[in-house]
Amino acid sequence: MRVLFVGDSMTIGSAGEHTWRHRMWRHLERTCGPHGTAYEIVGPRDALYDKAADAPVSHDYADPAFPAAARRHLAGWGEGWLHMAPVIGGAVREHRADTLLVFLGLIDLGFYTGSDATAANVRRFVAEARSAEPRVRMALLPVIPNTRARHDAFFAAECKRFNGLLARAAAELSTPSSPLLTAVPPHDWDPARDTYDGTHPTASGEHRIAAAFAGALHRAWGVGGPYGAGAVGAQPGAPRARRAEPATVEH
Repeated sequence: MRVLFVGDSMTIGSAGEHTWRHRMWRHLERTCGPHGTAYEIVGPRDALYDKAADAPVSHDYADPAFPAAARRHLAGWGEGWLHMAPVIGGAVREHRADTLLVFLGLIDLGFYTGSDATAANVRRFVAEARSAEPRVRMALLPVIPNTRARHDAFFAAECKRFNGLLARAAAELSTPSSPLLTAVPPHDWDPARDTYDGTHPTASGEHRIAAAFAGALHRAWGVGGPYGAGAVGAQPGAPRARRAEPATVEH
């Protein structure tokens, strides 16, 4: 299994953070042992976003033991389905990715495209990925609305509508040879606890995002096992992060 993380600022993370990619790597290390699913994390990028430099140039991960090979991804600050659809085929082809964990959409709806156009970019993304690897499988996490949705009714409605379109696309485009699924977003997501600015995840938010993907992989494809934040453990010293609490996934 060759895993490619695809996402926006919530996935690339910024200097000094762990990222949910790190939490997912720890989960895979714990659950994909010698008798489990062999895996490798792949991708064309490995850096964090540096807010001071306004560029993805940092390698200052909160856990220095996070292996360089496991830091790989295809995520970008301010990048959404609109930006990833044209490049996913090349990334899948070059890095021979066969399992995509995709968390996109919030930036699109917030700055670039409405729900219909964003859903069209989802379908383009799937087509481009399959052009590079016809048997690629994808787990897609719906948009988790940020605090803007609390005071912007139109934005909140667009997030809800897009999530419905995303689920429809996954159902219509999924095939036995190239399955698509939508992961169940954290039902207890709390921006006050799970984000440090209303959008970007704290340690507890990172665990909840990783748990959503871990649960989807385990239930649908038998990969890994149940997610346990207690077993993985929150690393000390995460910036702006509150104490990590056990992540739960709605079944």
